[in-house]
Amino acid sequence: MTDSYDAVVIGGGPGGYNAAIRLGQLGKKTLCVDKRGTLGGTCLNIGCIPSKALLHASELFEEATHNFVNLGIKLKGINLDLPGMMAHKDKTVDQLTKGVEYLLRKNKVDYVVGAGVIGTNNRVDLRLNGGGLRQVETKNIVIATGSEPTPLPGVSIDEKTVVSSTGALSLPKVPGRLVVVGAGYIGLEMGSVWRRLGANVTVVEFLDRITPGLDGEIAKQFQRLLTKQGILFKLGARVAGIDRKAGVLQVIVEPAQGGAREVIEADVVLSAIGRRPYTEGLGLERVGIKPDNKGRIPIDKHYRTSAQGIYAIGDVVEGPMLAHKAEDEAVAVAEIIAGQAGHVNYNAIPAVVYTYPEVASVGHTEEELKASGVQYKVGKFPFTANARAKANATTEGFVKILADAKTDRVLGVHILGPDAGNMIGEAAIAIEFSAAAEDIARTSHAHPTLSEAIRQAAQAVGGWSMQI
Repeated sequence: MTDSYDAVVIGGGPGGYNAAIRLGQLGKKTLCVDKRGTLGGTCLNIGCIPSKALLHASELFEEATHNFVNLGIKLKGINLDLPGMMAHKDKTVDQLTKGVEYLLRKNKVDYVVGAGVIGTNNRVDLRLNGGGLRQVETKNIVIATGSEPTPLPGVSIDEKTVVSSTGALSLPKVPGRLVVVGAGYIGLEMGSVWRRLGANVTVVEFLDRITPGLDGEIAKQFQRLLTKQGILFKLGARVAGIDRKAGVLQVIVEPAQGGAREVIEADVVLSAIGRRPYTEGLGLERVGIKPDNKGRIPIDKHYRTSAQGIYAIGDVVEGPMLAHKAEDEAVAVAEIIAGQAGHVNYNAIPAVVYTYPEVASVGHTEEELKASGVQYKVGKFPFTANARAKANATTEGFVKILADAKTDRVLGVHILGPDAGNMIGEAAIAIEFSAAAEDIARTSHAHPTLSEAIRQAAQAVGGWSMQI
């Protein structure tokens, strides 16, 4: 007997499980299928969550060993317990993944551990991890299978000495020398973790700047601060190969535009050059879905693919590969399937680099506004002039607000500084509601707080910042 559903969601990451939950809330009989065995996808299992656990723990270790003394706190005998730190990370992941499974049950969503393969527009074949095949009929299919690390050409990843982000989260000891290939969010976050714990870190980036896509002024200052912390950057360079000699990795680096090669010795190499959509074995060809040249599934503004009744969201479609972007799309596609008007404002999706200091951004960069010919005003405010940052001894960085020169509407907000990831939410709301910079400038902010820097930057847009 074949089971029948209103919707089958293939993938149990932030896109998939949230789509399934919302569909359940909307009264749709829903099945979520995921082959990992623990829900949450890359984000909860081997991405966002475990990396943040290590970032937080390593930052506290850095504070205790180097900065507490500046606050009148003297400690002796501080030692790193790496197995204990990893245990904290693993416990966090376990609790959150089990929490997702509970949420599916709470919202009456069926969950199957296995691979979902599209048979037809209204049939999904479930290849169960425990063995066997099960077929289910469905009115709608949502593809939310996420992404995987992009392989480094000519380099084999063994997750021991040459690792992806997955291996970098579980190294058994602190490497003496770590080479990170790629100066994006993942590379800089994991490089920061191991630098704090004692590794010498070198970052090799093909472009002539770090964090491509971020506001250029922010990226330049960000690199300066990371260099000050001890991270060495080789920009405009590529890794041509890796040789293993006597237990040491010989990383061959050459200029991106050609030139003399150099060799960097490393104990561990982290390949973090990006991620690519994961659609292997989905059966897309059976229903005529053809990925684009980047492996993404084409969709229309309602997340519909070229196949009737089949939708796609998250990392497998165009746009930034962010868990919260996938979650927003999950809610939208569920509501569309339920006959409602689901929508995502892609201009109000923030991005965060969880290093120290953090970097957070939402809306347009200066480079984008210049390229499109938009006339804009700029307001900036440094954390050196923020009272709470002074009290906390966390004064590095600044807030930058871009607003339309005529209407004063907020077009972009960029923060380099302490707790930027939490503060960017205010800016995202401002953009979502088409606020003017003056709206932020005249909104009361508690004193003393770090968020006052946002208000002062908004006042600076109008030329009347009162604290500098």
